[in-house]
Amino acid sequence: MEGMPLSAGGLRTLPWYVVCSQVLGVACVVITGVWMGHYQGGYAWDGSAQEFNVHPFCMVLGLVFLYGDAVLVFRVFRNETKRSVKILHALLHMMALIISIVGLVAVFDFHSSAKISHMYSLHSWCGMLTFVLFFLQWLLGLGFFLFPWASAQLRSWYLPLHVFFGLLLLVMSVGSCLLGITEKLLFSIMPTYSKFAAEGVLANILGLFLVCFGVVVGYVVTRDDFRRPPNPEEEALSVHFKTLSESEIPSSP
Repeated sequence: MEGMPLSAGGLRTLPWYVVCSQVLGVACVVITGVWMGHYQGGYAWDGSAQEFNVHPFCMVLGLVFLYGDAVLVFRVFRNETKRSVKILHALLHMMALIISIVGLVAVFDFHSSAKISHMYSLHSWCGMLTFVLFFLQWLLGLGFFLFPWASAQLRSWYLPLHVFFGLLLLVMSVGSCLLGITEKLLFSIMPTYSKFAAEGVLANILGLFLVCFGVVVGYVVTRDDFRRPPNPEEEALSVHFKTLSESEIPSSP
């Protein structure tokens, strides 16, 4: 490794971090599926408790796993055309949005059928705030970057906010899931939770995996070595440009 640029050496580790993130993300989805399917009675769409089970599965799949992958695409596909990566980024976000809407409808329908109050818990407040901000982030991203209507100067101003809120929303999604896991365990197995019941241990492992997934994705996205290399041919169509004062805009999100 002597004489090798730091960025070149660092790039060799990128595939390992990406693989690690995918293993953790898939494990989160599978564990959620097993928890709701095996310990909570499976899935249905009839207003029963089994319809509620659709909610955590969809939220982990949509707002954590698919959302995290959408955040990663600019690092994973570093050498593809920026427009292609933007389209993939937007499509993954759209899939996450649709799946999350299904999860929200499921929990509201269950609460209505069971005559349970809506939006009373900290989990529901944090979760709804996360979803609303995610929806706004997706709409603004489409408007500013995929179908740009704003001036280059306005896009350059919004880009750091888009990147910041992208990571913040992943943190909020994981945090909302952790609140939801704790709430569900206290409702379902409070008498046996402290006795290390198998369901409680499985749910705790899910929580740890969710945190690890968020940490790995956050590390990959914030590490400078993993940023997209500048492409002069794309600069004219990109939001990454020199301002009139010749100050540099960061070369990639």
